[in-house]
Amino acid sequence: MSVRVNPGLAQELERFGGETVNKCFNCGSCTAVCALSKGDTTFPRKFIRYMQLGLEDKMAKSPEPWLCYYCGTCSDTCPREAEPGELMMASRRWLTAKYDWTGLARLMYRSELWEVLMLVLVAVGVLLLFTVPDNFGFKLLAKHPEARSAVMIQYFAPKGIVHVGDLILAGGLAFFLLTNAAHMFALVMRGTRANLGHYISGIVGGVVHLITQRRWGECDNDVRKHWLRHACLVTGYGTMLLLVVVFLPWFQIEGRGFHFTSLFGYYGTLVLLGTTTWILFDRLAKKDQIHKYSHLSDWLFPILLLAVAVTGILLHLSRLVGWPMGTYVIYLVHLMVAVSMLAVEVPFGKWSHLLYRPLAVYLSGVKERASGVVTAVPSPSLRQLIWGNVNK
Repeated sequence: MSVRVNPGLAQELERFGGETVNKCFNCGSCTAVCALSKGDTTFPRKFIRYMQLGLEDKMAKSPEPWLCYYCGTCSDTCPREAEPGELMMASRRWLTAKYDWTGLARLMYRSELWEVLMLVLVAVGVLLLFTVPDNFGFKLLAKHPEARSAVMIQYFAPKGIVHVGDLILAGGLAFFLLTNAAHMFALVMRGTRANLGHYISGIVGGVVHLITQRRWGECDNDVRKHWLRHACLVTGYGTMLLLVVVFLPWFQIEGRGFHFTSLFGYYGTLVLLGTTTWILFDRLAKKDQIHKYSHLSDWLFPILLLAVAVTGILLHLSRLVGWPMGTYVIYLVHLMVAVSMLAVEVPFGKWSHLLYRPLAVYLSGVKERASGVVTAVPSPSLRQLIWGNVNK
């Protein structure tokens, strides 16, 4: 069987952060020390070899980079300092671009300027929505001078219109994410003969992994900090997403009064504020292996979330103290940051791993069941993951 080779693949991967790929001489130490590497899904050695040989099709078919949690054990023990953990991160960026049929993810990861430009363009688009239409934003505000002496958000951003915009945005994000995931499914499962039973039997386990990320606890290193931070980040982000996209008619308060929905907003905002600050501090300190190397997308991911949290706090305070124009301007800035982050980073950037990783775990299980060789070991309980005593 012939295999297509891309001789320039190693050089291409350097654009995605894989500069050390040719330092590896395939000793296998990384695979030997990885607790998650087993059965047919062995990594990082096999995948790095694909990278070196230019086996682009095999890389696209492999779910292994998504099964890696970058605990750093492989990089700590690499005799050539080839940073296999970071190469798995670069592979995930490359795969994200491979799955994306629009080509935008490739532009973002190959050029930092493009990623920033896409965020700016979306933010400018939001700004224009509040400045151009006659019945929305600042022009609507001009028709209601009373809204300049008291906070009346309904005369700046009518919740009905904003809610429709939120639903359109959510639909667009779902479309791009799901179509890209369908492309991933086709690539990973190509050549696998799996029946309906193989797919059905793994659904429950896939959902459990999606919610708990328990497989993280199989790593040898102490991953409690990273797991807890990830769990807080997802719950905080998920809370804010539900409030804004689904429950906006109840969450967006017109005047100065307090509403019980603000309690959920407080939780989401405080979690995002604390978690993103923690992440940025660790990236600056570079003590953990996972933070020693940072792509621009690794920085933008927490920075944008932090900006959303900070502008959300300022918006809430300005509304409570009754500062009309400050409330409207901060509201606009808050939306410019939030919408640009959602529109760019969720379907095409780092946030897409929230879908790709659980899907890779699920599809790996399907492939194992289809081959008749099931090598998975029981994942740790949540108690073990939180309190330790995992693989000790």
